[in-house]
Amino acid sequence: GHDLKELAAASQEIQHSIFNRCNDLMMLVAKSSAPVLASVDGFATAAGCQLVAACHMALCSDRSKFATPGVNIGLFCSTPGVQLGRAVNRKLAMDMLLTGEPISSEAALKGGLVSRVFSSEELEQETERIANIIASKSNQVIELGIKNFNSQMKKQLVDAAEQSSEVMVRNLGLEDGREGLTAFLEK
Repeated sequence: GHDLKELAAASQEIQHSIFNRCNDLMMLVAKSSAPVLASVDGFATAAGCQLVAACHMALCSDRSKFATPGVNIGLFCSTPGVQLGRAVNRKLAMDMLLTGEPISSEAALKGGLVSRVFSSEELEQETERIANIIASKSNQVIELGIKNFNSQMKKQLVDAAEQSSEVMVRNLGLEDGREGLTAFLEK
């Protein structure tokens, strides 16, 4: 989360600047066409939880916890709620925002805040393994896929399906798409 001492001592102009920089970072992560993975082995609170929610994938240890505890000190976690409300269902987001209580890694997995949970001992190795799997894929294909996924999620079902069909055709036209399909069919 944010440095609360810094926020308390800052002018409103500085506070605006801090939150604007944080929002810029979250937008950069959320809109990135390169995969951004979070790996959490501990407590992700407020802006830390927001960052986890903004990432394309989030991995955590079984001892990790997630919270938006601002309400406990009179500061509703409004900015973390932007990404959180888009990553998890509305009821879980409001539960976290209204109570300030932390949720477990299991609840985060069930709610969609994280994609996988590992033991603390396995987390670093598994994060590296998953990152290497993704890195071994075609950059063009991954970029195309992320851009389409983000775009189609904002559309109605029929429009999303039409757009995604067009993207599949473009994907088949990419050299990496043609090479991969040919190699698969030759097996």
